[in-house]
Amino acid sequence: MGRAFEFRKARKMKRWSSMAKTFTRIGKDIVMAVKSGGPDPTTNSRLRAVIQNAKAANMPKVNVDNAIKRASSKDQDDYKEIVLEGYGLHGVAVLVECTTDNNNRTVANVRSYFNKTGGNLGTNGMLDFIFERKCIFRIAAAPSIDMEDLELDLIDFGVDDVFLDEETQQINIYGEFTAYGAVQKYLEEKGYELLHADFERIPTDTKKLTEEQAADIEKLLDKLEEDDDVQNVYHNMVIE
Repeated sequence: MGRAFEFRKARKMKRWSSMAKTFTRIGKDIVMAVKSGGPDPTTNSRLRAVIQNAKAANMPKVNVDNAIKRASSKDQDDYKEIVLEGYGLHGVAVLVECTTDNNNRTVANVRSYFNKTGGNLGTNGMLDFIFERKCIFRIAAAPSIDMEDLELDLIDFGVDDVFLDEETQQINIYGEFTAYGAVQKYLEEKGYELLHADFERIPTDTKKLTEEQAADIEKLLDKLEEDDDVQNVYHNMVIE
């Protein structure tokens, strides 16, 4: 499981290198968090986590505050989360998480990206057997943190993998989807420096491709990730 993070890291960093798109997507996360739990981060754990993610992405505080104010307004449109699933060329499974105020537009756009790159958009749930949804937390590494003790403590909360990313000096924590709230509460109460909190879909089965074949899939992934309605893109491609 630990290396599943490495599986997506390069693409994640590529996508989130665009500040404008990053801030737009975080802004949508803020809207949904406020709509579901209110504008006070002290009582809204989901909003608290999104604000932390905004800090990690260097989103200015004024932008965050303005997004919370807009989300609290009755004039703010509601966003809905939808998941679209399909196959790209060479049998690669692609799952797309979207946040949209217009389902018809989003579905039509995503379908066109699949069609134009030789893939096909399928039906909801068709990739459930390929992707497993996990909660993911990243905390700052420190000499005082004993990795074994941390992992033993977190197992009780539904965590199944804890590992140190040597490159970023961040500790990555993967747990069951339903463990999110309990793990967040534990990390906050223990005073760990929480850098990121989110959900990811980890492939349980991968498709090995050559670099040439992978380039075909990159065309689809790039089109998807350029769309403002798209929040996350997951695939099961690995390059031989």
